[in-house]
Amino acid sequence: MKFKDLIEMYEEKKKKFGNKAYKHISELFIEAKEVHERDFLRNPTPQGDLGQSWKPFKGKNLEKLIAYIIGDEIESLGLKLVDGNRLERTKGENLSRELSMVKRNLLVDYGEFGSHLPDADIIAYDPGTLRVIAVISSKVTLRERIAQTGYWKIKLSSDKATEHIRVYFITLDEDNDLTIKTPAKKGRSIVEEIRMAVM
Repeated sequence: MKFKDLIEMYEEKKKKFGNKAYKHISELFIEAKEVHERDFLRNPTPQGDLGQSWKPFKGKNLEKLIAYIIGDEIESLGLKLVDGNRLERTKGENLSRELSMVKRNLLVDYGEFGSHLPDADIIAYDPGTLRVIAVISSKVTLRERIAQTGYWKIKLSSDKATEHIRVYFITLDEDNDLTIKTPAKKGRSIVEEIRMAVM
C-alpha cells in the first residue's frame, strides 16, 4: 500500500461524506490496514513483523494525509505548508532561502544551550513575510506526544518573536483519551492544564 492509495480512499470518503470526510479518517485507516496486511502477506519484511510494518506506515501517512486535507484551504489563505522533518533534518545551506528563513523564524532560544526547533510535523507559514503562522503535531493516539506539544506551545508563547505562533495537535484519539470526560484520563488532564496555562 502506498500513500496515493490512501488519497484515493480519502477521495471516496469525500464523495460519501463531503466536507465532513475528515471525521472518518479512523475508518479509512481500518480499511487501509486490511489492504496493508494483504500486501504484507504477499511481500513480508525480513523481520516478518506485520505490526512493526503497520505502525510507522500509519503514523507517517497520517501526517501526509492531514497536509493533503488542509492543503487547498491553506493555499486559499495565501499560506504554504512545509514538512517539519524537512526543516529539522536539512542543514541551512541545503534549504532554499525561503525555508531557511522559516526555520529561523521558528527557532526556540535556549540561551547558552543554543536554539532548537520545536517538534512539529507540519508548519504553516506566510510566503510573503516568511512568518510562521502555525505548527501542527499529529499522532494516532493522544499519549504519544501531547505533553511534548504542550511544552512547545508554552515555549513558543514565552518569546516575543514566536508568541503569535498557533500550536495544534491532531489525533485520531483511538484510545478515547479526549472523548471520555469523567473520569478524565491522564492525556485529557494534560490537555486541559496546557489549555489553561496558555489562555
